[in-house]
Amino acid sequence: MRKKRLAAILTIIREHEIENQDMLIAELQKKGFEITQATVSRDINDLGLEKSLSENGVSRYAKKGADNAFQNVNNSGIFTQAVTSADYALNTVVLKCRSGWAGAACEAFDHMNFPQVMGTIAGDNTIFILTRTEKDAKNLYEKIYNML
Repeated sequence: MRKKRLAAILTIIREHEIENQDMLIAELQKKGFEITQATVSRDINDLGLEKSLSENGVSRYAKKGADNAFQNVNNSGIFTQAVTSADYALNTVVLKCRSGWAGAACEAFDHMNFPQVMGTIAGDNTIFILTRTEKDAKNLYEKIYNML
């Protein structure tokens, strides 16, 4: 039951702007979990969640390190060396990379754990990033573009 609850918490914070433990408890109850504040507090600690600002300026729970993900990748140089251009259409961001570098750049990107990203696919020189909404794709594209 604990594994299911922890997985549910990660899904909830990825899909909703959860500002406090009461909001998280309410969402968990909607999914059928009977849970106390003390258990939620322990789960937050065990999952390594922290408060960070969302793109909408809301203080919300997120996985540690998600806010600094672009800075960390930029410091390593892999992402900026590999990616040569970026664009987006609807809810998909497309990155063009140096030949053979897309896999490494995609792996680095996947470790950023952005909540609005549904998944990625890398070829030899192209990465497709599927986001939840067109707005998410636009915001992500702008962040990537500013790095390049």
